[in-house]
Amino acid sequence: MTDLKNNLEIFDAIATRRDQRRSFLRFAGGSAVALGGASLLAACGDDNNDTGTITPTPTPTPTATTGVTDADVLNFALNLEYLEAQFYAYAAFGVGLNASLLTGTGAPGTVATGTGAGFPRQVAFSDPVVQQYAREIAIDEVAHVAFLRSALGTSAVAQPAINISGGTAAAPGAFSLAARAAGVVDTTNGVFDPYADDNSFLLGAYIFEDVGVSAYKGAAPLIGNKLYLEAAAGILAAEAYHAGLIRTLLYRKGLQTPNPITALITGANKISDARDSLDGTVTNATINVIGDDDQGITGSDATMSNIVPTDANGLAFSRSTGQVLNIVYLSKAAVSLGGFFPAGVNGSLRVSAANA
Repeated sequence: MTDLKNNLEIFDAIATRRDQRRSFLRFAGGSAVALGGASLLAACGDDNNDTGTITPTPTPTPTATTGVTDADVLNFALNLEYLEAQFYAYAAFGVGLNASLLTGTGAPGTVATGTGAGFPRQVAFSDPVVQQYAREIAIDEVAHVAFLRSALGTSAVAQPAINISGGTAAAPGAFSLAARAAGVVDTTNGVFDPYADDNSFLLGAYIFEDVGVSAYKGAAPLIGNKLYLEAAAGILAAEAYHAGLIRTLLYRKGLQTPNPITALITGANKISDARDSLDGTVTNATINVIGDDDQGITGSDATMSNIVPTDANGLAFSRSTGQVLNIVYLSKAAVSLGGFFPAGVNGSLRVSAANA
């Protein structure tokens, strides 16, 4: 990966890396695809392995049973990608997204920043492996933003207000609120700073990654156009790689010798339980038994890994858009804002499920 001499070079590095390595959609003869009149990946190059020309439906049509259009689904995904890209860009490179990647329809917002501990900044990584993984994931996530914006064209929503801060004890940011809800820090005054060190970064990343995988899988039935479905599947696969990597690092570091960091495994499992509680997967409300749609990184005990959370058929779990918003809004109730999106997401899919 490019050794960046200046953090602001991240965006040039992203473009170079993508040009050299891959594009998400491949078109015969560079054919363009329109979504509501906008060109899909107009700047994407040809691929000599492609055969035939794909001619999808030129406008976003609603899925018959939901009334949700492909553009609605892609914009919902774009909101989540804004969130992940900003977190990883700050953690890996110390800068946020370029202003050219933030415009669009809906209410534009900024990233809640500040100075000192608890606020978005570059992590002072001590483990070069974790640092390189963070840089790679950051570049992938920013590329996802650029890709979805290109696919949506003028229909793309603007980045909404985002809170990726730990904040302070008196004014906790979204990360601290999430960690308090999970019991990872003191539930009243605890501060969780995901930028403090390698292990804190991994736990912060863990809050997002599994949610992204389940969100894309849950959205698949809502997408009518096969090209857009293929694109979503490509992003889902990338997110799954990221999630597996984060889960593996947390598990390995949790068991490392001679000094196991059991707090990492315990913290990750608590985050999983909290996500289950927020999204309504509680199997017995009377005794408050947490369901296992969102499993921790261990099996029946800490010596058994659970890197890939699946059902009995070995399939990854799905979340509805409402359940995804329960988690990022940090609320069991049907609300339209909160948590990591203090003013809500942009687009038509913006209300969480009623699980309270």
